[in-house]
Amino acid sequence: MRHNKKFNHLGRTSSHRKALLANMACSLILHKRIKTTIAKAKALRMYVEPLISKTKGLSTVDDKRSAQRLVFSHLQNNSAVKELFTEVGEKVANRPGGYTRILKLGARVGDSADMCYIELVDYNANMLTETKQAGSEKKRTRRSRSKKASDATATETAEA
Repeated sequence: MRHNKKFNHLGRTSSHRKALLANMACSLILHKRIKTTIAKAKALRMYVEPLISKTKGLSTVDDKRSAQRLVFSHLQNNSAVKELFTEVGEKVANRPGGYTRILKLGARVGDSADMCYIELVDYNANMLTETKQAGSEKKRTRRSRSKKASDATATETAEA
């Protein structure tokens, strides 16, 4: 029975699944955004987010070195580990979690598989500019003003 075994096996053997997730994690770290199926993206998120959080809060050189070795044991790619600890680690240093974002695209033409983009949150320039612009706009509503404000303006016009 499969009691309490919740991760997706993706229809692969254990060694194939580990290699697939390691390769996808390296591609995500190096390219900041990859296109894949939704099932693989959800499995990748569970795989890569703990690795990204290992880059945070390293005070001494020994801590950093041991964390790099630990991440390298998962990824097996020197350039991805270097990128993770230099660029990505600095960008996510003050983020409490949620380092990846999944954007759904629709069905793939050949086999109708649900496709998506998985990306690192702090690297999508379009999303970052949209959130800054959205915050600067004035809030508009369809509702009329509150009764207090309308009564105050009515009494001011009546007095004049």
